[in-house]
Amino acid sequence: MAHTITHFSPETRRRIDGFLTRFGDGMNAYLDAHSRRDRIEALEARSDEELAAMGLRRDQISRHVFRDMVWI
Repeated sequence: MAHTITHFSPETRRRIDGFLTRFGDGMNAYLDAHSRRDRIEALEARSDEELAAMGLRRDQISRHVFRDMVWI
């Protein structure tokens, strides 16, 4: 026979909420540290000639920065 828990005690809810809050804070810190926004802004600040020397056009900057994550 199977049993299903339909409610949690306040203490259990507090522990679950605390875990999820800490997990979310950790994920936010990781994502901020690994943000690609800075790389995009640095490339956008370059001149068209500098980008051309790198083999890039302005419309390719995002694709270039996210090339390891997105297959376009």
